[in-house]
Amino acid sequence: MKIGIGNDHSALELKAEIIELLKEKGHEVVDYGTYTADSCDYPVYGEAVARAVASGEVEQGILICGTGLGISLAANKVKGIRAAVCSEPYTAKMARAHNNCNILAFGARVVGAELAKMIVETWLDTEFEGGRHQRRVDMIMEIENKD
Repeated sequence: MKIGIGNDHSALELKAEIIELLKEKGHEVVDYGTYTADSCDYPVYGEAVARAVASGEVEQGILICGTGLGISLAANKVKGIRAAVCSEPYTAKMARAHNNCNILAFGARVVGAELAKMIVETWLDTEFEGGRHQRRVDMIMEIENKD
């Protein structure tokens, strides 16, 4: 699978570990930055990954900032994106199984590297269940078309 990843300055080290994990599992990774520890604006990277997912340039995305919140909020402004902040594996599982989230977000200041890896693995290994959940995902996506 081709996965886009983006981060702010707080997540450089964790991003490197997640990229290594993804590559070990056979995924192709596209890194949308940032690449330095210089203070930067997380919405830039949230939008970059979200646009790549929405356009089909990558199949799924992973975003990491201090908490996962700001970068996911930016991503969710892009039409077609369902980014979920997950700080433990159960939420990651449900984000895929019930909400078909196409972007996973988490916080480098909230979860450690090993927990982050568990979250990523759970999210990637979980399939969307469809059925009644598809109807609800469709309802969520219809909200974008109301404005």
